[in-house]
Amino acid sequence: MSRPPLFGRVAVIAGASRGIGLAIAEELQGAGAHVVRLARSLRSGEHDRRSDLRCDVTKPDELTRAARRVLKAHGAPHVLVLNAGAFLIAALTETSPEQFAEQLTGNLVAPFLVLRAFLRPMVERGSGLVVTVGSVADRRAFPGNAAYGASKFGVRGLHGVLAEELAGTGVRATLLSPGPVDTQLWDPIDPDARPGFTKRRDMLRAEDIAEAVLFLATRPERVAIPELQIEPRR
Repeated sequence: MSRPPLFGRVAVIAGASRGIGLAIAEELQGAGAHVVRLARSLRSGEHDRRSDLRCDVTKPDELTRAARRVLKAHGAPHVLVLNAGAFLIAALTETSPEQFAEQLTGNLVAPFLVLRAFLRPMVERGSGLVVTVGSVADRRAFPGNAAYGASKFGVRGLHGVLAEELAGTGVRATLLSPGPVDTQLWDPIDPDARPGFTKRRDMLRAEDIAEAVLFLATRPERVAIPELQIEPRR
């Protein structure tokens, strides 16, 4: 019997307690990887091919401690997924400075901090994949997206610089930009009752994004995919 495609690999996923992050963790674990889930709502513990670490990825000290633990136990990750984030729909004039700052912290500062914690050992080994989960809002402007859109456009910029700096290191980077995905984030918004919003039945599923991450993680090392966009069928 052949080994699963990610047998012996380590995948670290930031923001993996629910929704897209949880689906990615389950998909990569099912493909044979040892998955490390990072999220502030998790209870730390060890399981079969899975480690859960309670960690607020917006806090440098917590990330530093988590990274030390992961690197000591498993070495540098082979797949690093930046998925943690926050979601807000509000007009610019209805967005408080605190809300704007929270979106930037959750969606832009957090990926930067995760990269700072885990990227250097991947570069030193000379291999690996970084997947940044963006959004259709990282390339298109929508009304009501002042804070969220600004943070996601920032993520696109961060990824672009990352890709340039990784050139020649053996570490690859992909910006995975999905359209609307039916997760719990939509529960308080109720898009089905809002004109102009994609209905939940027509959205992508978290499993669609997870399968895309597995696709990226199983490409030959000679293959680079700088960006992958996924949209619901029209």
